Amino acid sequence: MAMASDYTHPDVGNDEPPTNHTGNQTFSEIVQTRLSRRTIVAGGATAVVGAMLDASRADALGLFKKGPAAAEPGFQAVSVYNGDGVIVPPGYTARPFLPMGEVIIGDDVGNPAANTVQAFENASGADMENRMGSHHDGIHFFPLPDDPNGHGILCVNHEYIDPYKTFPEGDYVTSGTRPADQVRKGIAAHGVSVVEIQRNSEGEWNPVTTGGYNRKVTGETRCELRGPVRGSSLVQTKYSPEGTHTRGTLNNCGHGTTPWNTYLTAEENWASYFAAGEGASRREYLRVGVEAASSRYGWDMADGEPTASESNPDPYLRFNAAPTGDSATDDYRNEPNCQGWITEIDPLDPASTPIKHTAMGRFAHEGCVYAPVQKGRPVVFYSGDDAQNQYIYKFVTKDPFLTGSGSELLDEGTLYVAKFHDDGTGEWLALDIEDAGFQAKMAAAAADPASVWPDGHYSDFDGFVDQADVLVNTRLAADVVGATPMDRPEWLAVHPKTREVYCALTNNSQRGGETTNAERPILAPVDEANPRAASQFGHIIRWRERGNRPWTLNFRWDIFVLAGPIDDSDDLNGSALDPTNIFASPDGIWIDDNGRLWIQTDKGTGQQVTETYRFGNNQMLCADPETGEIKRFFVGCRGQETTGVIMTPDSRTMFINLQHPGEGSESNPTLVSTYPDGPGSGSRGRSTTIIITKDDGGVIGT
Repeated sequence: MAMASDYTHPDVGNDEPPTNHTGNQTFSEIVQTRLSRRTIVAGGATAVVGAMLDASRADALGLFKKGPAAAEPGFQAVSVYNGDGVIVPPGYTARPFLPMGEVIIGDDVGNPAANTVQAFENASGADMENRMGSHHDGIHFFPLPDDPNGHGILCVNHEYIDPYKTFPEGDYVTSGTRPADQVRKGIAAHGVSVVEIQRNSEGEWNPVTTGGYNRKVTGETRCELRGPVRGSSLVQTKYSPEGTHTRGTLNNCGHGTTPWNTYLTAEENWASYFAAGEGASRREYLRVGVEAASSRYGWDMADGEPTASESNPDPYLRFNAAPTGDSATDDYRNEPNCQGWITEIDPLDPASTPIKHTAMGRFAHEGCVYAPVQKGRPVVFYSGDDAQNQYIYKFVTKDPFLTGSGSELLDEGTLYVAKFHDDGTGEWLALDIEDAGFQAKMAAAAADPASVWPDGHYSDFDGFVDQADVLVNTRLAADVVGATPMDRPEWLAVHPKTREVYCALTNNSQRGGETTNAERPILAPVDEANPRAASQFGHIIRWRERGNRPWTLNFRWDIFVLAGPIDDSDDLNGSALDPTNIFASPDGIWIDDNGRLWIQTDKGTGQQVTETYRFGNNQMLCADPETGEIKRFFVGCRGQETTGVIMTPDSRTMFINLQHPGEGSESNPTLVSTYPDGPGSGSRGRSTTIIITKDDGGVIGT
């Protein structure tokens, strides 16, 4: 019998407790300092930011040069919408595809009876291992050579589960001992689905199994640890006493790819899956939000281990990260250190083992995108840390990109964190124990921890032992060097022609205020790059590296757009957003091969309820990076987040994801959704991919 529940899932992407206790100058402070130096006097936030953007635009005449071709959004903008369907511009069609729970492995592939809400809810844990996972997020299409625009492999991230829509109504156990099969099903719903898809003669896409590519990489899949942390005492466990392997990839949010055609999945808000007990005070847990008890699903309290074997001991008990044995090789005290990495999957090799690349740092990764590669030069990857007042990073490979380069490039390199200055410049600070500047700052922090963490957190900080220690504690290392706390750095995108880098900053309720508290542990006044107190609506920044060379250590930046209502927003042209493009809380962004910037929104449950009439449902917009023109292209159903976007090589088929339709509807009836199954779903929506095409077969966005 199901137990009574008071479970309320927090907004996606912002579910960890505040963990930044530094005194580092925030982005909002930087903005304000830059404004005061320009002696700008304004009567409100919009006027102040508008004046700042005017100055940035003047500077951008030399910084952000015109691209070789315009990327004008050529479609008719759609209106704000709060219904329970999806809308696209006239001349376009949107169709749901591969909803969560659809069978992708085995005899039931393509069987409509196996692809219903009821079939998904009633699926066992073992059955779920053959089905599309839950809460689609990042997505990428890998074309196959026989028909690159009609045949390929789709990789889809699965961020988390909504327990009330994963199990039959009323069955989810929310406290105490958890049924082992519910745990198995939840773990199988996480990770990445790899699906071969093909378009038929009628233009319809379908999953296929003939190529043998289909597989699930779940929260239990064996993964290899590579890079400086491999073999470290910080990742040794009962499962892998040598510290070379771990199990599973969790909370897979944004994504990326590599120049050698593999998939990168980002592990984001994984900390709350673990219960650290008395080990919660360890600095590598405290700084990322691993607490004494699991606040997510209680997988550490399963009443059995149905998938256990000699090679897979304690698949559920491992979520108990308390020190219960004599050493780390007797228990799972280091298990949380095995999450929070960028994980590489080869979609063309179903037998390959996923690789966790520790050189790229451990934090709440929100995607991982690379700058256009140049033969003979290092490859550069950018990633955001999606939590309030966290940081933006880039990783520069040690070795250059050459013909035949592959995964080994990610084994060695330097991880940097961004520091923004109020004069519109910025610098990348090395998180490298061999770097003299890093050593000096580490020594200063060890001598006087209060100079970095003034409230007494980490008062016992005595430096880092080695590079593995630095990377497991990436956030702490970024604190030490004085990185700039940002308004939830989400997805990043690099322009394929100009190499400009864009980053969505979703929102930050901790921004502003003159005192600290449990919810706002650091003073985070507004600054030039985070210009609004208690930022509700978010914004998008962009920068260009010095000399337009991604591997350099200095850049210039400006703000591309401030999201929000008409009375508190600003586009690149200094105008307020209008009914054709008003939006809030930018999250997913991507620049297509034609240079169009696609912007997706993630208004959390609370904002969707309070702002449903002003902004409508979550949506996707299209922008011209050169002119700043923005138009609304798509609006999804109720309660969902619009996330993940990619096209076929000819730009004539677009894939996007709708995550968690109807989430929060148990307590907020305005969010009830039956999408994509319709009224027969029992008011239970399913995450799904959406395929968008132009009716005349033309290029998406025109």
